[in-house]
Amino acid sequence: MARPAAVLFDFDGVIVDSERLHHETMVAAMAGEGPACDWAFYRDNLMGLDDRGAFALLLARAGIEPRPEEIRRRIARKAELFSRFAAAGRVPPLPGAVDLVRACAASGPVGLCSGALRSDIEPVLTALGIAECFAARVTADDVHRSKPDPASYRLCVERLAAEFPDRGIVPAACVAIEDTVDGIVSARTAGLPVLGVANSLTAEALRAAGAGIVVASLAGLGPEDLIPR
Repeated sequence: MARPAAVLFDFDGVIVDSERLHHETMVAAMAGEGPACDWAFYRDNLMGLDDRGAFALLLARAGIEPRPEEIRRRIARKAELFSRFAAAGRVPPLPGAVDLVRACAASGPVGLCSGALRSDIEPVLTALGIAECFAARVTADDVHRSKPDPASYRLCVERLAAEFPDRGIVPAACVAIEDTVDGIVSARTAGLPVLGVANSLTAEALRAAGAGIVVASLAGLGPEDLIPR
């Protein structure tokens, strides 16, 4: 059966159930400064942004100048907390995600395209036993502008195409798997079709953002199921 030339996975909310922990540690890093950042605010305004963009918004909302050094300080505190909680097992895989990553890697190139920090991602991938499945990884550390900017997806496709020059890897022949509006916009602007998984948002919101296929879960899917029709 046909399958995409390459499959590019988002991380948070697609492979692992981590958005609640990102919210919790982001709130902790703000240390009570500014208006409350409840789950609804995080979901509607921050989910899909990298930590730089999220803290810039939260600091401005709190009346604190979002200077680069202040943003870096908050990011470091959040990363410390996230790492501690992740090590305690609070970043479980989402249904079907690990099996799908392995199945895709067994049949073709796979990339990871995330707005999270590399330090948040690598230990979790290793713990799940899928670190070696990704031929290319692009994180917040690799781009100046994260999602919804298309830079991360463009870079990930470029890296995969360089690694596999005979696979016909161009954006339109790949597929991105995303769970947020910002992620879908990023991938679509870079020219990739998108499969949306409704782990964080409604199917309607994902379709409206541009997902060609929307599924409730990755459980039971194989590479041949990922081509948007």
